[in-house]
Amino acid sequence: MRILHISTRLILGGSQENTVLSCEGQARRGHEVHLAFGPIYGPEGSLLERVRGFGHQLRAPAVRPDDDELKITTHEVPHLMREISPLADRRCWHELRALIRELRPDVVHTHSSKAGVLGRAAAWAERRPGMAIVHTIHGPPFHKNLPWHTNRLYIAAERFAAKRCHAIVAVANAMVEQFLSHNIGTPDQYHTVYSGMETEPLLMAAPGESREHVRARLGVLPSDFVIGTVARLAEHKGHDDVLEALADDLKVNPDWKLLWIGDGWWRARLIEKARQLGISIAELDRPPSHPNNVSPSQLLLTGLVSPASIPGLMRAMDVLVHPSYREGLPRTVPQALLCGTCPIAYDTDGTPEVCKEMKTGRLVRTGHKSGLREAVLWAAENPLPRAALAARGREECRVKFSAERMVEELERVYAGVLSGLP
Repeated sequence: MRILHISTRLILGGSQENTVLSCEGQARRGHEVHLAFGPIYGPEGSLLERVRGFGHQLRAPAVRPDDDELKITTHEVPHLMREISPLADRRCWHELRALIRELRPDVVHTHSSKAGVLGRAAAWAERRPGMAIVHTIHGPPFHKNLPWHTNRLYIAAERFAAKRCHAIVAVANAMVEQFLSHNIGTPDQYHTVYSGMETEPLLMAAPGESREHVRARLGVLPSDFVIGTVARLAEHKGHDDVLEALADDLKVNPDWKLLWIGDGWWRARLIEKARQLGISIAELDRPPSHPNNVSPSQLLLTGLVSPASIPGLMRAMDVLVHPSYREGLPRTVPQALLCGTCPIAYDTDGTPEVCKEMKTGRLVRTGHKSGLREAVLWAAENPLPRAALAARGREECRVKFSAERMVEELERVYAGVLSGLP
């Protein structure tokens, strides 16, 4: 098959990692895979180098062993951008139509809200017999923290786009329920396919990436209690809640450390807020300011790190805190469990499908800062029960979130759609 994936931005993020792993898995199966995306900019990192190096750096046995080249063909769409811009959006629609007309794909698979609406509209305009149009919901564009008129616009756009595709894939059952509750699409269009990930590096530490090695590199003592967060420093990720919930406890527990992995537009503002709360800060991606590689600071910021280093950093944590206000199903939660780290997360969207209260982690009502603090205190005081939650979650996630399983289930969705087309 010739498959065209369309994603808004190829930055370091959960939906983008899902898309890239889908492309890689499909290329290994012998499909001709294309990936279209808008311009990449900003402090959030990029997956473009990984995609372009796939045929050389990430080669794996393909279904067709005689293939000489394993690759994903990339296409930058100049006017595909996240912000709403009627003029740019119309130009993007024309650009996507031209690309689809040129490639003549068997499957057009769109991702994220903006690329999903424009991509489906373009594919529907260029549809021909035997071409499937599929969309994946990685998270809802509408949510209670937006103005009502903005939500109304997003819901209307999603209803419009749902009528212009054959199947809708959701990364969590909660997404199906939310979209159907807003009369977006029909029940027969929906398929839940949990977001896959490369499980092997998460399950087994690479040489030099053990908990002890990574903590030593971070300047963290074996006795320190490390509360980690893996997320862009951006709106709705909950970093403010972490600071507000734990500021007083950090002052009375100097061996507590906040480890923030990632970067984003809110970095400077969050650093200033931490300073105002009296929390000492070490920016680990800046020249070191502490002797003997032992950091006295309590907020440690790594900045952008390579995806390959995430498993080691997660093992260095005692708990992963993910107080996000907006998610499809956060990849960082099953990743932490696969690493043997207990998650504490807000019960947003699909999060309860993997972080189950007192079964595979601690689940806190979204925005409930006192509940967040209580869960962290419990984790600090109960290391053995905390480890038991992580162990149970690790076994549940081992197969459920493998990239291979995700690609296999996407194949079934495609096959089902294609078999019913004229």
